[in-house]
Amino acid sequence: MDLRAWLLDAHADLRSRLDAQVVRHVPMERWHEQADGGGSSTSSLLLHLARHHDLALSTAIRNKAPLYLEHAPALGLAALPPGTGLAEAEDRAATTVVDPQALLAYVDATFESSKRWLQRLSAMALETIPDTPRRLEQKALLDPAQLGWLFDMWTGRTVNWFVQWPILGHAQSHLGEAVSVRNRLGLSPF
Repeated sequence: MDLRAWLLDAHADLRSRLDAQVVRHVPMERWHEQADGGGSSTSSLLLHLARHHDLALSTAIRNKAPLYLEHAPALGLAALPPGTGLAEAEDRAATTVVDPQALLAYVDATFESSKRWLQRLSAMALETIPDTPRRLEQKALLDPAQLGWLFDMWTGRTVNWFVQWPILGHAQSHLGEAVSVRNRLGLSPF
């Protein structure tokens, strides 16, 4: 099997399941709710998975500013630090104000960008190790003193790792969590 085709299939499946299992079943007016009075909200999970996906592709791999920086004003997050949404724990100051329509637009833009990149992917590129710390600081405006865990985790990693974990695996993990939130909100279609 062709590696590019496999990655594109995995990427398309992830996007499709996100739409079919979460976006279509959780009304946007409920995206800010925390199931059971705690845990993560749908807005938190979507923002978080898009932030990691975007940062991995746009910044770590492609050496560009993350799409987040241009979407932050529409999201209602322009006044917050550039690391907003990256931590695993929900930041209610961010996720309760994020605009759901703008969030969906950011998720869509992130997935479209990665789809275009995967369509042109050369297998040789997968073994390269980008200068991630410099890119995170200069392109994403992230402070290593505030986000040391991210810099530590992402430094010295190959492009292959970024595709397998932040782009696909991490997002799959949070998709499962979002389905659980959907169910605990009483919105399971089953």
